[in-house]
Amino acid sequence: MPRKLEKHKKSAFYLIAFLIILISSLINFRLWQVNREYKRVIEKLNQQIQENAERGLKVVKVTDGDTFMLEGGVRVRLADVNAPELEFCLGQEAKKRLEELVLDKPVQLPFTRPDKFGRLIALIYQGDVWVNQVMLTEGLGRYDSTQTIKEKDQQLLAATHQAKKEKRGVYSSRCSQKEPPNPKCPIKGNIDKKRGKRIYHFPGCAGYNVVVIELDRGEQWFCSEKEAQAAGFIKSEQCYGKKWQP
Repeated sequence: MPRKLEKHKKSAFYLIAFLIILISSLINFRLWQVNREYKRVIEKLNQQIQENAERGLKVVKVTDGDTFMLEGGVRVRLADVNAPELEFCLGQEAKKRLEELVLDKPVQLPFTRPDKFGRLIALIYQGDVWVNQVMLTEGLGRYDSTQTIKEKDQQLLAATHQAKKEKRGVYSSRCSQKEPPNPKCPIKGNIDKKRGKRIYHFPGCAGYNVVVIELDRGEQWFCSEKEAQAAGFIKSEQCYGKKWQP
């Protein structure tokens, strides 16, 4: 019996190993197919861009403040620009402004690169208007180094500095707040930019006064610790075990 059991165990092990290798091979083959098809689409689009360098390609849909779709179904993301999600502060306004700039109009894309989501990251021009620069100068998006194209990158960074200096758009008191609009709801729900960790702070916590709530990023004000915790925020370590007393 022990030998038969050992034999069955080995057979099961080899079968499982075979299935793992088979599934892995099928997944890799499918990924290869998808990657090949994606490269083909990008090559075709780049050819269209070159053939229509002066006339441009028509924008048929704007998704939000930093993404739109070209005729033919290719999605384009504005390089260096991270606009607010539609439900956040100025999200709808950013989308509307991008629609004003490009919807139903031909755009030129002199510099592009693909990203992992199947989009083109691009510098966008509509005639003489540099769309990326307009969105950043008006504060309708924050500078995004993860979506950058090196060509003219410093000019776009300068546009962001200008918007910050003039407190425009997402840098205005409408979206970036140190003081609570409602004194009864002073708890700050802050999102760590590097780790995405959601942390809340209340008066009495160390560093509370320097925390800025950026509503365009999805940060929030809360009226109680319970409310903050229900939204997925955890108490800051700077609170040292304190409890908020309204």
